[in-house]
Amino acid sequence: MARPRILVVGAGFAGVECVRRLERGLIPGEAEIALVAPFSYQLYLPLLPQVAAGVLTPQSVAVSLRRSQKHRTRIIPGGAVGVDPKAKICIIRKITDEIVYEPYDYVVLSPGSVTRTFDIPGLLDHARGMKTLAEAAYVRDHVIAQLDLADASHDEHERASRLQFVVVGGGYAGTETAACLQRLTSSAVKHYPRLDPKLIKWHLIDIAPKLMPELGDKLGRSALEVLRSRGIEVSLGVSVAEATAETVTFTDGRVLPCRTLIWTAGVAASPLVATLDAETVRGRLAVTAEMSLPGFDGVFALGDCAAVPDLSKGDGAVCPPTAQHAMRQGRRAAANLIATLRNQPLRPYVHKDLGLVVDLGGKDAVSKPLGVEMHGIAAQAVARGYHWSALRTNVAKARVMTNWVLNAVAGDDFVRTGFQSRNPAKLRDFEYTDAYLTPAQVREHTAALHTGT
Repeated sequence: MARPRILVVGAGFAGVECVRRLERGLIPGEAEIALVAPFSYQLYLPLLPQVAAGVLTPQSVAVSLRRSQKHRTRIIPGGAVGVDPKAKICIIRKITDEIVYEPYDYVVLSPGSVTRTFDIPGLLDHARGMKTLAEAAYVRDHVIAQLDLADASHDEHERASRLQFVVVGGGYAGTETAACLQRLTSSAVKHYPRLDPKLIKWHLIDIAPKLMPELGDKLGRSALEVLRSRGIEVSLGVSVAEATAETVTFTDGRVLPCRTLIWTAGVAASPLVATLDAETVRGRLAVTAEMSLPGFDGVFALGDCAAVPDLSKGDGAVCPPTAQHAMRQGRRAAANLIATLRNQPLRPYVHKDLGLVVDLGGKDAVSKPLGVEMHGIAAQAVARGYHWSALRTNVAKARVMTNWVLNAVAGDDFVRTGFQSRNPAKLRDFEYTDAYLTPAQVREHTAALHTGT
């Protein structure tokens, strides 16, 4: 009898944790496991702003998938672009652009999320994101390049546009990105004697009336005070109306000379969700508390792409797309999948939020572990302690701790790697959101397979 085939889509917090638990929980030979991932690493996304600022090296937050002592999982280097749940086929575009068809008996969908965008003129052509490791490296190079070019320029207008930076999004990603990169430029400008530090201006804008409302009013105000004390101009109730290569127009009418627009205004579920023709909740797959997809045999979904009911809150609440929920959902989904294989009852996902941490760089942070509000050095210790402990391997922990110590002792460095320096990468160039198929295209791809079965 053939072994059941388990396919896990996505190597984020949810997918990797699910695979790890499957490897531990399954008896050798009980099932075949395959993981679809474009890269052979798990990205520790919350630390990307520190990569962009040069506090951490890219390798520090890219945790290898091949360090596992278990060698049961086959890694397919590519991305899922469509799923046919009737034929039980996942369509995968490999990193070579070759299309392959992967059959499964059970599929775990954890493709994560992509940057949420809006129909704003010029946004897709002139904004940069902060969702992938390549984007963080690119943004770092781009910001330092603006200092180099401004220092070499004799044109005051060019200097002004190169030394103004706009970050859109007052959530964790945007706030930490603005805070960390502002520290980078403040340190770097000391090595540019021809530049007036007062010309460097950072703007953080968000359409919401409060900064990081999840933290509560008190900690939100603390974070706001830290940012403004560093000279970051925070504008709330404001968004971008238009972007060009050299200007950004705000919805309040202001037009800034600016060549750096970093877009972190939220996330949306992976476009893979739309290929299933399943019920969704605000774009996320509507799953049960056991993370199975109703009406679809052998399909589980979790993480950012799934609206997993938050039973700890009730009243129809769903779990927020955070790392701590994704990791724990991965464990529960693996346990439920194993229970399915063994004809055992499934258990619902229940987890109380452990709190929030926001690292603002240096000695500044705001944290709310288990509802306790903290700021300053104590909050920084909690924030970094949480991130450090959440890293999956000892090698990753050693690299991150070494980077933190080295940065604290030696300070920042301002080296440009030249990453895509001749290619002004657009917002969508790193996430390949145009690669996904429509449900009709999925059916066309698998029509021959349907006939064969």
